[in-house]
Amino acid sequence: MKIAIVGCGAMGSVYAALLASSGQDVVVVDRWAAHIDAINSNGLHLEGPQGTKRAKVRGFLQAPAETVDLVVLAVKASDVHTGATQALPMIGPHTVVLTIQNGLGAADTVAQVVGAERLAVGIASGFGASLKGPGHAFHNAMQAMRFGAFESLAFERVQAVAEAWKAAGFDAQAVQDIHAMQWEKLICNVAYSAPCALTGMTVGEVMNDADMGPVSRAAATEAWNVAKALGVKIEVDDPVALVQQFGQRMPNAKPSALQDHEAKRVSEIDVINGAVPRYGARVGVATPVNSTLVSLVKARERQWKAA
Repeated sequence: MKIAIVGCGAMGSVYAALLASSGQDVVVVDRWAAHIDAINSNGLHLEGPQGTKRAKVRGFLQAPAETVDLVVLAVKASDVHTGATQALPMIGPHTVVLTIQNGLGAADTVAQVVGAERLAVGIASGFGASLKGPGHAFHNAMQAMRFGAFESLAFERVQAVAEAWKAAGFDAQAVQDIHAMQWEKLICNVAYSAPCALTGMTVGEVMNDADMGPVSRAAATEAWNVAKALGVKIEVDDPVALVQQFGQRMPNAKPSALQDHEAKRVSEIDVINGAVPRYGARVGVATPVNSTLVSLVKARERQWKAA
C-alpha cells in the first residue's frame, strides 16, 4: 500500500516509521524543513517500547503529485482544512483519506474538502508521543488504533486500512461506531488535557494530586453526562474508573496540550475540553468544570499571543 502521512509531527512520525518498517511505501509531508531534511538524509528514527528503529521514508515540504492508496491526516484539528487541501494532489478516485485528530469536529471539515464518501476517522489511544529533534520521534506507549467510516465508506475498505496498520504492529481494528469511540476517548482527554496544561503535571501527577485529581475526574464526568444525554452509545458505565485506568497505563505521559504550552503554542483545547460545553449546550447539560478549564487555558494562550 502506498501511504502519505500529512503532518509529520510526533504522532505522524510514529505512524510513518512503523508503517514504513512493515514494508509499506510511505511518504511524509510536513512544513518543518529541518525535519524533512533529516528524514531524507538519515531516515526516520523512532524510539519506543518495542526498541529503536530507523525507517526509510520520503519526505516533502509540499505534497507530491503522486496518487496514493491512503492519505493520513495527522495534523492538529486547527490545521485540518489546510492539510486536507494540501493532500488533494495525492488523492485519486480510489484513495481513502484517514483523519486522526484529538477531540470532536475536525472530520466534518475534512469531509467538506475531500468528500465524505472516501473519509475514515481514526482514534489513537495511549501513545504519549513526542519529537526529540529533527528526524527523531519517541513514544512511551502504544495502546490502540480504531478506525471507522465517517459516513458512507464501505466497511471492507476500512478493514483493509486496519489490516495494514495491524501488520505494522499497531493494535488496530475497524469498528462500526467510531462516533461512540470518539466520545470514550474524549472522556479521557478532558480529564488530563487542560489540567496538565495548566499545572505542568504529567497524567499520573494530575490523577494522584489532592487538588487536581478531583477536578480531572469532574471534567470526565461532565463529558460522560453530555454523551449520555446526546444518546451516544458509549460502553462506559463509570467515567472515573475509565480515566483512572487510562492514567495508570501512561502515568509519565504529557498530553499534547501540555506539550503545546511548554512550547508556548496555542493548544487544541477548543475541540477537547471545549467540545463538552459546546455539545452540552445542545442538550441542556451544565458543564461548569470544562467551561472554566477552557477559559483558563485560553486566557493563558492570549497572553502569549499578546507578548
